Amino acid sequence: MCGRYALALRPSQIRQMLEEDGLDIDDAPEDEGDGTPRNSYNFAPGYHGIVYRANTPDGGAGHQATGSEKHQHAETNDPTKQAGSCEQVKYKLQSMKWGLIPSWTKRNPDYGSMLKTINCRDDSLSSPGGLWATMKAHKRCIVVAQGFYEWLKIGKDKLPHYVKRKDGHLMCFAGLWDCVQYEGSGDKTYTYTIITTDSNKQLKFLHTRMPVILDSDSPEIKTWLDPSRNQWSSELQSLLKSFEGELEVYPVTKEVGKVGNNSPSFVIPLDSKENKSNIANFFANAKHKKESGHQDPGQCSEVSIKEEEDQLREDGKESTSVFDTDKPSYGKRKASGIMNDDAGTAKRREVGKISATQNKARETKKGKAGDSYKITRFFN
Repeated sequence: MCGRYALALRPSQIRQMLEEDGLDIDDAPEDEGDGTPRNSYNFAPGYHGIVYRANTPDGGAGHQATGSEKHQHAETNDPTKQAGSCEQVKYKLQSMKWGLIPSWTKRNPDYGSMLKTINCRDDSLSSPGGLWATMKAHKRCIVVAQGFYEWLKIGKDKLPHYVKRKDGHLMCFAGLWDCVQYEGSGDKTYTYTIITTDSNKQLKFLHTRMPVILDSDSPEIKTWLDPSRNQWSSELQSLLKSFEGELEVYPVTKEVGKVGNNSPSFVIPLDSKENKSNIANFFANAKHKKESGHQDPGQCSEVSIKEEEDQLREDGKESTSVFDTDKPSYGKRKASGIMNDDAGTAKRREVGKISATQNKARETKKGKAGDSYKITRFFN
């Protein structure tokens, strides 16, 4: 199951990266304004993400456009221009909601119902009929992501892991989409699902399932998106297999488990030096600053310590007692300058030091004979 992924890029950035990989993009959402998809390091079901698909009518490939769609899709729907070629078909990036809602749905489903369609098993597409029958033949797409999360069960605990391509390219998940218009509403809602398959050897330890990942510059992705293939076939089914490329997999902060949380630290390894919530890194940095003398003379590091404490409390990684018992020690404040040798300062230098740890009487400078007396004299 793929229930959370990362996509913290603007549409223009996604478009540029996919075009560099060789994909044709004729249209894409704006970076700002109405209809702009969400970008998040913690992308959850119900969010509006980016989908790449052929620019076909709302009914999908092979269906006739209606109303305002006719002019837009006139060339796309011409069988003579589609047959056996994808080069003349227009493709686009589109904002859609994660959690597929079939076109025949009459009312907006609740969140629990939507969660059941965020994923589609590859083996459920091998049989005729069923929920996905229309979508798999006419409405195939690619769901764009930077990586995805999966939780490793360790006894009663679960540790989130982040999975991404080792080559740094975007992940292109095989998906299905649909368009629904509820009764009494003039608005159309576009939604999508991510197809999953058996995990490859690299991810077997983590989960039994993983998204179907297609290479953006491969013939397979062109076959998957080809609108002229408007009937399900064994060729299309064969594309749904485990990823054979190299992946990076590592544990990340548990903060990603809460929907609504969003931070770049979610995709940084827990043991990385870049991870500010790593308590070991905090003390290592404090030690380094002390040894290297980066601290300015006469200044105390209480402000920076307070900031680190607040960050760790916010991340929920360590209790505040860590700072009560193990706070690093810092050197005494240095004198800000050299005292002048005038009469006043000379007198101040003659005054004895006061101990903060011993009950020792201050020693004063003796004057002329007879001017000073021992205190014990008054008790004799």
